[in-house]
Amino acid sequence: MPQDAFTIKYVTKELNEALTGGKISKITQTDRDSLTFIVYTQKGSVKLDICLSARACRISLTDSDKPVPQVAPGFCMLLRKHLANAQITAISQLKYERVVMIDFDCTSEFEHLKMRLYVELMGKYSNAVLTQDNIILGALKSTAIGENTKRVLFSGVKYTLPEPQDKISPDDLPALNAAFEYAAGDMAKFISEKVKGIAYSTALDIVETYGENLSAKDVNSYICGGQCNPCVTYSEGEPTDFKVRCSSPDRRDYSTVLEAQKAYYDYLYKKQIFEEAKKKLLAAVNGAVKKLEKRLQTINQKLLDCKDADDIKLKGELITANIYAISRGMDCFEAVNYYDEKGGKIKIALDKTLSPSQNAQKYYKRYAKLKRTQETVSAQRGETEDRLSYLNSITAHICAADGISDLEEISEELKQIGLIKEIAKGKKQKPKITPFRTYDIAGFKVLAGRNNIQNDRLLKTVSGGDMWLHTQGYHSSHVAILCEGRDVPEKVLLAAAEICAYYSDGRNGTKIPVDYTRRKFVKKPPASNAGFVIYTDYKTILVEPASHAKENTEEL
Repeated sequence: MPQDAFTIKYVTKELNEALTGGKISKITQTDRDSLTFIVYTQKGSVKLDICLSARACRISLTDSDKPVPQVAPGFCMLLRKHLANAQITAISQLKYERVVMIDFDCTSEFEHLKMRLYVELMGKYSNAVLTQDNIILGALKSTAIGENTKRVLFSGVKYTLPEPQDKISPDDLPALNAAFEYAAGDMAKFISEKVKGIAYSTALDIVETYGENLSAKDVNSYICGGQCNPCVTYSEGEPTDFKVRCSSPDRRDYSTVLEAQKAYYDYLYKKQIFEEAKKKLLAAVNGAVKKLEKRLQTINQKLLDCKDADDIKLKGELITANIYAISRGMDCFEAVNYYDEKGGKIKIALDKTLSPSQNAQKYYKRYAKLKRTQETVSAQRGETEDRLSYLNSITAHICAADGISDLEEISEELKQIGLIKEIAKGKKQKPKITPFRTYDIAGFKVLAGRNNIQNDRLLKTVSGGDMWLHTQGYHSSHVAILCEGRDVPEKVLLAAAEICAYYSDGRNGTKIPVDYTRRKFVKKPPASNAGFVIYTDYKTILVEPASHAKENTEEL
């Protein structure tokens, strides 16, 4: 993100045009490094976002609704105290520096004051400082009295600007010409290191525009010429940056820099929220999976301990059959194993303190205990394996999710099975129904579930004659082809199978087997887990996973 002085100049200019005359109606601090101002203008309410984190510092407009903490931090309370209902009189930039100044006219029944908020967009040194008559009223990131710092930032002291960059001003053409006499090597690096207010990414755009043999005049023209073609650049279908101007063919143009900036950062915020939600759901499922795997390991060990049950029973039977040859006080004896076709002998350990019949009963009791354990634990293993398979299916759907809406029903599913605690917020709202993934393939409508709940709903939605698909040996979305009495062409079946394979935990593999059958042959057993079905009369096709994004219509 090129949040250099060059970009900030255009952002500041447009913010000044959009917000000057507007009144502050609400101020929130959504996290440690972010401030949001709701500004009421003649064109309606506008949300001004000031982010002062090290990696994404910026001042921009936004449409995103960020969660607000119940208790406002101290700096936020200070801003509310002084700037509530204040009018913005100007937004300007310190020339060729990453400092934006917002001037306020603060009027109340008792006083009329002018205040200024300095927004310093300088990476890890980013800060916001509120001043009156150049005296600091408060700062987002204050310095302690005893700290050994170049700048003092706490209430009551005089505000001093950050140290200026020791670089050449881009409008100083003679100085630029002198510097370019020694230019060599990576020209983008040379420009970003020598010219004030230019990030390396902007310098790359300058070199791409004029070529490696560009001159000082070209740099001056690019920075000071005022040419502006706002855009968001893309790579592999995803936004990668926003630019004041760019010659990249893979981009989307906007009418203003603020629009391009808003589109890019709103995308980043939605992506962040999606990744955080995904991480939370995966953590909940993975925690439960680990417990089940540990339980399964214990169960398998118990079953391993029970594997000698039949040998224990045999020894009891041999003691009973040879009771005439055994006397109290013997510690062992050998008997012919009548189950052995070769007539081999088996050595049996005895308890010297017990009679022969008591030794036999001891073996029978041990056998009975092992058999009871084996029956109980075998049932537990089946239940545990079913539960583990179900949770793994949820993991597959979480990993295949495309956006935050895909995760909403998965979250509800996890609440229903107790893996996520539901926070009481007054009256419970009915969960929003997310539409199926929907495709139009050669005139046939193809539906794909996004999660287990949708898979169950899909099963109820389609009719008996429609085609139903599911991967063989993998957890996947249920996919349906709506036939409407028509025969399904091979290319439609192949495309639906590719979609099914793509939204499965085998999506990174090749030659994925996908079963297909008519919906009437698919049954959901009573009291079974969400998404679980049994089916018959199916055929199998091998396909390569493919998303078929171009055919996706995303309609119900």
